[in-house]
Amino acid sequence: MPLVDIRRPFFSVVMCTYQRAALLPRALDSLLAQDETDWEVVVVDDGSTDDTADVVQRYGSQLSNVRYLWHTNRGTGLSRNAGALATAGLFVTFLDSDDAYRPDHLASRKQMLVDHPQVEFLHGGVEVVGNPWVADKDDPTRQVHVNDCVVGGTFVIRRDVLLGLGGFDAVRYADDALFYQRAQDAGVVIAGTDHPSYVYYRDTPDSLCTTYGTT
Repeated sequence: MPLVDIRRPFFSVVMCTYQRAALLPRALDSLLAQDETDWEVVVVDDGSTDDTADVVQRYGSQLSNVRYLWHTNRGTGLSRNAGALATAGLFVTFLDSDDAYRPDHLASRKQMLVDHPQVEFLHGGVEVVGNPWVADKDDPTRQVHVNDCVVGGTFVIRRDVLLGLGGFDAVRYADDALFYQRAQDAGVVIAGTDHPSYVYYRDTPDSLCTTYGTT
């Protein structure tokens, strides 16, 4: 399948969110500021009771490539799956609602994928704002550095490959690490980048990476 198809966006961005109405504009504005314009976004509201729907509606009323999906609270993994099923792009990627993209994020990833069409799954390239240490998925009493983890927000994967692998697991924590391992085991062609254009905010007190293992 060619990497350029005028009938579908190159990127489908899945943005999962829960009770993040105050932070959503930062994430969405960073997407609107992308040098690359061939994208759509599906905002998956995981059962929020705040003003999330109103925030997304303000963007969606002006932009046809911004869509909103609500469901009852299911967790990040199943929310990512629901978003992926609703997409139309060649590649599915992610932007957590409390994070942001640098302006060249999508453009840099697209160039890598066009230059290396054999790559089915690209990841990496994080700038951490705040505490770079997170709970180990296997032992929440132990801290590991973000640089030693795979960060799901950076994943860029062919939609057909993502769906063919069955999507993400319904686990409370580290669904991205489990998916990455499954992709490796399945022989998916994976590449990494250290270009730090995904801004991972670790200064939100109630984020899952902060609270995992403490409750």
